Amino acid sequence: MNDSITNYAKIGIVHSMAFPDSIKSEELYINTIKEILYDPFFSVVEIGQNPFDTLTYKTRDLIHLSKCDLTYSAHSRLFKKQLNANSLNEDIRQSTINELKKAINEAYELNAVNFQFLSGHWEDSTKDKSFEALCKTTIEICNYAKKIGDMPICLEIFDYDIDKCSLIGKSQLAAKYCEKVRESCDNFGLMVDLSHIPMIHQSIEEHFNPIKDYIIHAHIGNTSIKNINDIAYGDNHPRFGYPNGENDVEELAKFLSLLLSNGYLNKQATNILSFEVKPQIDEDPKLIIANSKRTLLEAWRLV
Repeated sequence: MNDSITNYAKIGIVHSMAFPDSIKSEELYINTIKEILYDPFFSVVEIGQNPFDTLTYKTRDLIHLSKCDLTYSAHSRLFKKQLNANSLNEDIRQSTINELKKAINEAYELNAVNFQFLSGHWEDSTKDKSFEALCKTTIEICNYAKKIGDMPICLEIFDYDIDKCSLIGKSQLAAKYCEKVRESCDNFGLMVDLSHIPMIHQSIEEHFNPIKDYIIHAHIGNTSIKNINDIAYGDNHPRFGYPNGENDVEELAKFLSLLLSNGYLNKQATNILSFEVKPQIDEDPKLIIANSKRTLLEAWRLV
């Protein structure tokens, strides 16, 4: 493709992954946010609950000052409190709903352009009941969000048996889930993440096709699953080209081609395409970001 990728999507990056040490101090947190904002390649910063309460609105203001958008992920809030949106324990499920509503309130206060969460752990013997519980939770938070404004709600698809072990993994089930929720809610969709696809044991096409009409957000990255002893094993988002990694230029080009064919990537450039990449031990975050941009540009030339 000769046109710039920025003519087809808003390019974003997940801040906490790109700069995992940013939680060590307020100064480091703000400086790493600025590191992204100084780069005109990016027009979206993906954040979650701020590790420093006093910096929440400063972060928002910096992002909007630079004419960037932000998205809000509730993942860290759920992980921290060990919550589960599809728990069959009603107390836990209600606690999860309450936490997600607090997160939605914060996302609106930050003027987030979308809100992300994930499904919880599951057991094979109760997967049907867990599915129904997740649908109930999702419909409730979607209705809650719609009463406040027009921010879309998005579930990120994760692996089901390697790392996060989430209920919504295989894309056939993800499609069924989204279709069910959309019977009641028109402000809901799915996030597809290239780095999670190998962990779901599907090819890129197998994963993409069932959910192609439900995608409202996309992440690109890599994973390592060949060696369980690898420091990057599982949902650790190593750089493109990582030894024993699953995704590089060829896989990314295939993924981009599918996103282009279903209209997610389009000339209006209204949709978000975000890197989720993480420096491993002793790797420079700035070099990992540069690696990611070069990989994207090379893959885009092959589309």
